[in-house]
Amino acid sequence: MNLLSVKNLIIDFASQGQYKRVVDHIHFDIQAGKTLALVGASGSGKTVTALSILQLLSNQNLCKVSGDIIFHNQNLLSLNVKQINAIRGKFIGMIFQEPMTALNPLHTVDRQILESLTIHSNLSPQQKLYRLEELFNLVGLSQLTSRHKVYPHELSGGQRQRVMIAMSLANHPQLLIADEPTTALDVTTQAGILQLLADLQQHLNLAILLISHDLRMVKQIAHNVCVMNQGQIIERGTVQDIWHRPVHPYTQSLLQAEPGVMIEKAVQDDRPDLLSVKNLYVKYQDKKGLFNFGKQFTTVLNQVCFSVKAGQTLGVVGESGSGKTTLANALVKLIPFQGEVCYHGVSLSSSAKSQIKAYRRAVQLVFQDPFGSLNPRFMVQQILQEGLDIHAPHLSLAEKKLQVNQAIEDVGLNVNDLIKYPHQFSGGQRQRIALARVLVIKPQLIILDEPTSALDRLVQKDILELLVTMQHKYNLSYILISHDLSVIRAIAHQVIVLQHGRVVECDLADNIFNHPQHAYTQQLMAAAFGKLV
Repeated sequence: MNLLSVKNLIIDFASQGQYKRVVDHIHFDIQAGKTLALVGASGSGKTVTALSILQLLSNQNLCKVSGDIIFHNQNLLSLNVKQINAIRGKFIGMIFQEPMTALNPLHTVDRQILESLTIHSNLSPQQKLYRLEELFNLVGLSQLTSRHKVYPHELSGGQRQRVMIAMSLANHPQLLIADEPTTALDVTTQAGILQLLADLQQHLNLAILLISHDLRMVKQIAHNVCVMNQGQIIERGTVQDIWHRPVHPYTQSLLQAEPGVMIEKAVQDDRPDLLSVKNLYVKYQDKKGLFNFGKQFTTVLNQVCFSVKAGQTLGVVGESGSGKTTLANALVKLIPFQGEVCYHGVSLSSSAKSQIKAYRRAVQLVFQDPFGSLNPRFMVQQILQEGLDIHAPHLSLAEKKLQVNQAIEDVGLNVNDLIKYPHQFSGGQRQRIALARVLVIKPQLIILDEPTSALDRLVQKDILELLVTMQHKYNLSYILISHDLSVIRAIAHQVIVLQHGRVVECDLADNIFNHPQHAYTQQLMAAAFGKLV
């Protein structure tokens, strides 16, 4: 029995005085207790299709939606605001692609989950707290049951994603729309979330619409697959048909897009250390009481040591909450730290103010959440030029424009995209803009925090090839943070493994992937590849 039926769906976006078709006459059905996956490259129309189901797209002046979306014998596109609000969050839950953007930064996570329960249920305050604790345990956030009054920015990317999943499941929905539900999760947590969704589906007869570029994940959980390209469904079938008997050339290209090793793995020991880190500590103060009596501190990074050689890549892996993003923020001096960070042999603690400014230009960070890090009021041209205005004020406007144009083309976008705003791009396209913003000022070391997590395999491979090309051309060094071990294996020369804020293993990339020594590293490899590699 079909729980949801999409028929002849058309979506047009307003662009420069005319409408551009982004979804073109598509149709699909979702059965109760089954999972349908929409797969395809970034910009293929997957996310806007999902958003249209709950009328979450822009107003009618910017977006036109037509067709039928039938749920319980009513067309969701014809409902008024009050009627669709009664369905959102209760009968149909949604896990959004970018949790930092979807979560309210001014409210604690427990308040945001309880809000959905308050709107759609008649539970008593005590029952809501019981349900809150149950949800935290359900999605692997049991550590928050005793300290759930935390804000989204105090959590890792993976923890924020799990909060989103808890919110979507709060009212036992019949249909769950999951837009890249494991994008920000490490391999072990990803496996747990997929098992969780499978268990919920079995026990609750839950239908799932899964939006993903991760074909390995789709294969594990989906029953049926629709492949989208340029707004159209170009192939559909069971998951076995798509994987073993793909017909369309585009589907075949998606299945063959797994990134392989792209670099010469030999590490030249005679190269100087561009950056060296010794005994790095980062501690966060726990909030306790109105006036913070009885101050306590949580150690997030503990005695972290490593070095990065000029022109080479250090990969950083570990589970969500292991301290990877905290490490990135500390290295660019966004948060205070203890320990020694030396750049070109000079300690930052003894550097003059002018040296610190030069360091901030030379060491750049690509943030994990591209939409949250891009100014929504700026066009791409302004976003890219802002760094040049700060770090290269001596350049003329024409010279800045030339560098901006080169940067946007380097990441595979067009100069015409410079006059658009971030919200007009797909998640993958926004990630490329974030990369262009860093490349435009020509740094020496780029810290990449999950730079390909929002990208499909085809675009991901292009971005990795771009990173390798730029590394060879400009002798760039990278610190690559990723939960996707295939990405790390593709371009990293050395790897450190973080667990609970400590480096448990540090070695050449080939040794880490082929002969992992620590039990935790072995666990990561087994979760990522099904066996030790």
